[in-house]
Amino acid sequence: MLLAIDTSAGTSVAVVDREGGVLSELTRVDTMRHAEVIGGMIRDALAQASVDPDELSGVAAGMGPGPFTGLRVGVAAAKAFALGIGKPVVPIVSHDAVALERYAWGHTGPLLVVTDARRRELYWSTYGGVDQLGIPLRTGGPGLSKPDELERAALQGADVPRYDAASVSAGQLGLLAEWLYAARRPFADDRPLYLRSPDVTPSSGPKRVTA
Repeated sequence: MLLAIDTSAGTSVAVVDREGGVLSELTRVDTMRHAEVIGGMIRDALAQASVDPDELSGVAAGMGPGPFTGLRVGVAAAKAFALGIGKPVVPIVSHDAVALERYAWGHTGPLLVVTDARRRELYWSTYGGVDQLGIPLRTGGPGLSKPDELERAALQGADVPRYDAASVSAGQLGLLAEWLYAARRPFADDRPLYLRSPDVTPSSGPKRVTA
């Protein structure tokens, strides 16, 4: 059983079980209040699922791609919660969870998943379908492009259905983590996928003070 957290777009928290499916899920599309709502959403997701933290086997964390300000909130929350209960963090590419949901709803064949990167840019990943276990097969990305460069960067002229996701389902993220573990497939790297430098960077040294 996993707690799953994703803040790459909106904020989503879920409790999932490999046999029982999604036991609870809370999602907010607001992209500005991740830090304010994440704690309460974790508490409420556990309460709705009637699950104590000690019953969890780990915490699935959406690693993006996502903007620095929002994504780091979810990754930090997942790592802090996992440390508190003495369980591992399971890193998952957020776009893979979006693709899993689209294929579960009946989409077949190639797919382009897009999320808002802000600053007039888009995050994207491409998929060729699913394998025999239903796990999405990523064929390109995650990448970052200007809207007018997206087709050339991601599709290279191919005609592929596009899906723009306003948020990432933590329930699907957690289920994907469970399926990857059961199939002994590798998880994502334990590094957030910002794909660009943060909006704010520390200064290179102390400011000079003059009289």
